[in-house]
Amino acid sequence: MSSTAIPAPRISSTSSADRLNQSCFCITLDRNALCRALERESEDPAFCAAFIQTKPHLFSNVPVFLPSEAIVKMGKIVVAIEEAARLPAYRAAVLSWAPEIAQEDHGPLGAFMGYDFHLDDDGPKLIEINTNAGGAFLNALLARAQLACCAEVEGAITAARASDFEAEVVRMFRDEWHRQRGDTPIPRIAIIDDRPEEQYLYPEFVLARQLFLKAGLDAVIADASQLRYEQGRLLAGDLEIGMVYNRLVDFALERPEHAALNAAYREGAVVLTPNPHNHALFADKRNLTLLSDPAALEAFGASPELRAQLAGIPQTIVVTPENADLLWHTRKDLFFKPAAGHGSKAVYRGDKVTRGVWTEIAGGGYVAQRLAAPGERGQDRRRGRGAQDGCSSLHLWRAHSAGRRATLSRADDEFQNAGRRIRLGIGRLTTLRPIVPEPPGASDAQRTRLTAAGARRKMLFQGTGSPANFSRPV
Repeated sequence: MSSTAIPAPRISSTSSADRLNQSCFCITLDRNALCRALERESEDPAFCAAFIQTKPHLFSNVPVFLPSEAIVKMGKIVVAIEEAARLPAYRAAVLSWAPEIAQEDHGPLGAFMGYDFHLDDDGPKLIEINTNAGGAFLNALLARAQLACCAEVEGAITAARASDFEAEVVRMFRDEWHRQRGDTPIPRIAIIDDRPEEQYLYPEFVLARQLFLKAGLDAVIADASQLRYEQGRLLAGDLEIGMVYNRLVDFALERPEHAALNAAYREGAVVLTPNPHNHALFADKRNLTLLSDPAALEAFGASPELRAQLAGIPQTIVVTPENADLLWHTRKDLFFKPAAGHGSKAVYRGDKVTRGVWTEIAGGGYVAQRLAAPGERGQDRRRGRGAQDGCSSLHLWRAHSAGRRATLSRADDEFQNAGRRIRLGIGRLTTLRPIVPEPPGASDAQRTRLTAAGARRKMLFQGTGSPANFSRPV
């Protein structure tokens, strides 16, 4: 399942990666090449002008350098989470607080599951899991539009250009379909969101549609509120939909405008990926309170090795009236998030929380997570930059293949777990950066092979809920 062996660029140590992040500001992005690629893939000569040039901070010009051992650790944490999610006692616990619609497993594992990490001196820390992760389609083209401005970048660029991203995506969606429908052919796929053309990442909806069409799969982009469910068929206009690539943030399909999709999903009339069951098992932030609790994991039957891998998740607890006073007094070391939230909406650093905001948090529906500070990319004093170039979070996408054997190999360019592939990638609604991986100290045959991917600029929110002002990308 792995691609052709391509040695990763040599960076001798973690300290070398840190040094490059603080001092290397070579511009690697060829924006003209990126625009040509986007226009070619979208089959629209005006695509870049209409959707990319209007978002000047979507792509960063400079890379992030990442030690290979950090990538390996992140992969192991993801593998451990997915292993924990198969424990019957753990599943029963997380489904106990999930909505009724999430209880039934229709088969799909969830396309493009996302795992967000902060990387500090103690290694990667998983801060949350997302079932509506975006950016993969844009990132695939970003990775192929890089210039080798230094030796450390050259190997990553070569690996990116050899990526079989498109084939893997098509295979992932075919597998999702077959998990619910067996060997029947895939009918029309709808890429759905609310008011899709107004979404910041609408450009990748277009790229996804074109990728499906080129693979011989009929595909449309549709507004979820305009879907209809009639006589056992889900319709977008007059077109019947058999499969939905779901980009909604209404994870339980509770809003009235999503009633048609809700009914079709409940009755098994459509293959929905990701779906409410996937969100309940992985992305509800209350799950982190169990995954970060060694005693709970032991009670669920997790092995010592599994518990050790999950130590990469910062301690998380549910905010309750009983612990609210203690959490208020220790808030400077905490980060507060709504249990059913997404992106960075209504999240607060404890040291920025006001009394007014705390009343909302203490009212319930929040979790408190031990603060794991994001890494800093450094500054470019030659360009008059500020004290830092923003804070970077790392994002892993998990795709999946038809395989079933769980493996974790440093000699492969992906981690495979129960047939799922994990790739380093980017987050949503933020600046996309290429990542240059550092190989571990081993022979060429053993070095980790990783496609050049991306990182996302993490927007830390102040007590008012407004984003902090970080300096622009180069």
